[in-house]
Amino acid sequence: MFHCSFMFTPIARDEEFQRLDDAIADYARTLEGFLGSESWFSADKSKINAVYFFETMEAVRTFATFPTHLEAKKKYATWYSGYQVVISEVQATYGDGHYDHITQKKN
Repeated sequence: MFHCSFMFTPIARDEEFQRLDDAIADYARTLEGFLGSESWFSADKSKINAVYFFETMEAVRTFATFPTHLEAKKKYATWYSGYQVVISEVQATYGDGHYDHITQKKN
């Protein structure tokens, strides 16, 4: 399983941002190997972490090369003052069984 974090500091959100963001999320859900996604905010709400989970690195590469995703990457400075992407292979997950999470489905 692969955990892909897209962390960014937003500066603006307009109709084009929303259109691209929605299209990218919709595309991810159609991919074989897509397991789910979630978003987190920093305590002061100034930064966002959009997390996607995929079964394989091939699925991650397919997602990363989606034409609408590439279009959004070219325009990132319109909407973000900075970003960082972290792609990690999940080696293990655990919990007490009382916290529903995407990673529980693929232990």
